Amino acid sequence: MSMERPDATGLRKAGQALEESFFARENERLLRQLREKAAIAERRAALKAAMNLDNEQVVDALMELDVEPAAVAAFSLVPLIEVAWADGEIHAKERAAILKAAEERGIAIGTPNHDLLESWLDRKPGPALLETWKAYAVEIGLTLDAKLAADLRERMVGRAKAVAEAAGGFLGIGSISKAEQAVIDDLESAVD
Repeated sequence: MSMERPDATGLRKAGQALEESFFARENERLLRQLREKAAIAERRAALKAAMNLDNEQVVDALMELDVEPAAVAAFSLVPLIEVAWADGEIHAKERAAILKAAEERGIAIGTPNHDLLESWLDRKPGPALLETWKAYAVEIGLTLDAKLAADLRERMVGRAKAVAEAAGGFLGIGSISKAEQAVIDDLESAVD
């Protein structure tokens, strides 16, 4: 009784093919991981450059919030967004005031900045956005001389008040609600 032995050459070739297939898939997986890491590092560097920022914690927070380098200009409008949402809704005149401020900063319709801004106008951002903006404002404040820092704070508070006043009050009386004033005070203390 003789048993046929499988062709050793065929088994060897099949084994090599399996091994090559395994290593090809493994190499592809490793290359994909390297590309993803490179893309993240590139995005991080671009974000740091766009915001003129070296604080890694603030950059990490911006990355977690998916703030893209191309959308940095919208980030400067976070105080206005927060004031507008202070009473739980954005009024048409507040929205118009924010969009006008965006236009003055060169944020054009159809750009990532404008799209991000529109998303914040449509849905109230979570508290992480304001906390990240505050951390950013503190970092920027540390790099400025006192006069320039005071000028920036004054302009930011002035723009925030303009948005709060946009919705107006009854016959112009009490045009800034208590909730809006509390947000303005909080913003002001964050940049002191």
